[in-house]
Amino acid sequence: MTPAQIALAWLLAQKPWIVPIPGTTKLHRLEENLGAAVVTLSQADLAAIAKVLAKVTVEGNRYPAHLQARVGR
Repeated sequence: MTPAQIALAWLLAQKPWIVPIPGTTKLHRLEENLGAAVVTLSQADLAAIAKVLAKVTVEGNRYPAHLQARVGR
């Protein structure tokens, strides 16, 4: 598995309605991305990823103030 495949497989494992839409201009990257659909992450894999993600501090705002004002309208 490549890091991109693991990332996409993790996204696919989150919720059944989450559909990642990776972009690429290279055929070999498209093939790599498609390979993520057959990657199965175990519960131990997902737990290990969650443990690492829990250590990440998210900083800053999601949107600049002028765009945040438009959210939820």
